[in-house]
Amino acid sequence: MEIPSTTSRPKLSRRIWLAVILLGFSGQLAWGVENQYFNTFMYDKITPDPRPISWMVAASAIAATLTSLLMGTLSDRTRTRWGKRKPFILFGYLAWGVATAAFPSAAFLRPIGLAVGIAILFDCIMTFFGSTANDASLNAYVTDVTSKENRGRVVGVMEILTWVAILIVYGASGLIIEAWGYFTFFYLIGGMVFVLGLIGSLLVREQPDPTPPSRSYWGQIGDTFKSANLRANRSLFLLLFALTLYGIAEQIFFPYLIIYLNHYLKLPTLQASLLIFVCILVGGIALAYPFGVLADRIGRKWLAFGAIALKMIGLILFSLMKTVVPLTITGIIWLAGMSAWMISTGAWTKDLYPEDKRGQFAGYFILFTVAFAMVPGPLIGGWLGTHFGIAAVINGQAGFIPTPLIFQVAGIATLVATIPLFFVKELKS
Repeated sequence: MEIPSTTSRPKLSRRIWLAVILLGFSGQLAWGVENQYFNTFMYDKITPDPRPISWMVAASAIAATLTSLLMGTLSDRTRTRWGKRKPFILFGYLAWGVATAAFPSAAFLRPIGLAVGIAILFDCIMTFFGSTANDASLNAYVTDVTSKENRGRVVGVMEILTWVAILIVYGASGLIIEAWGYFTFFYLIGGMVFVLGLIGSLLVREQPDPTPPSRSYWGQIGDTFKSANLRANRSLFLLLFALTLYGIAEQIFFPYLIIYLNHYLKLPTLQASLLIFVCILVGGIALAYPFGVLADRIGRKWLAFGAIALKMIGLILFSLMKTVVPLTITGIIWLAGMSAWMISTGAWTKDLYPEDKRGQFAGYFILFTVAFAMVPGPLIGGWLGTHFGIAAVINGQAGFIPTPLIFQVAGIATLVATIPLFFVKELKS
């Protein structure tokens, strides 16, 4: 028997939709830059060694996890006249935009070791504000205002926003970086996150909750791991474990994607950006809402299994291609699988969250999908890139270029996520 409530809620108002759209879009804009262009900036402007990228991804993953868990639990317990989540969303988004714009200033520092350390620190600071505002508070808010009957569609729309944000990051990045450089690019993205986050946050409306928390802060966290609650949430924790395995596989290749296209396949930044632009337009945006409808109609589980198959096939084929058109076609396949997975499991986890701990469990979601995945995954990818990559001198510094092996290993590793998925039950209406 699962704990979560399935109480139906009225249709979402236009105000809620607009708030979710603006906040979802601006948040994913920031994460899209952090996930790829923080890495690319480190490689191009600080050091062409893949290892500092893996250290930065791991450090920010730990920061995201601790922040989401602690601040998500705090949002569950917060009682203000503005609501539980709004204060964290508002102030978090504003600081997030500023921190994004500040990141590239690390490149001014010398020696290189200091520049690497400060870049990692700036990434962790940016991640603290982003995880507070988006991962913990916004995700809990979306769970608060949706029901099982409409959650798949809402998550599908948020997935579209994710891909639109990434589309803008990749599509515009090549033009902006080549014309004006990295600094202008980061300033523009940081400014957009600040402005759109401010507008979206002011649109958030919550009903004040006068009920005081029944447990202490640390008691609420510790209570989750009592045997009775672990048994009650068995399906949720199995699903989170499946997300971890899937995420490890994804992080083997994803932080090095642009580097692979630029340096192994010799595609210019603009051409690589346009390739990813088309892949996202078709594999991510065009299919996201249909996948959301499917998640509500056929169930989360069947869609998740199909997503794993698509992702594995797409990655293996992508690794074998050398020219733009075949790369685009196979990229669409693995991106479609990625989109279907994120929608099916995103709605599924929200279905299973305990009603009084949604912020806290949004933190556990980050624990399993970020810390447990983004620490080992990039380290594996970095190790593959260093030991099986091509030694090269880039911008006067010795480094390594990752090879197709990272996609092949990631594709096979994706299949491991099916093991715990077999034992996860869907919540019935």
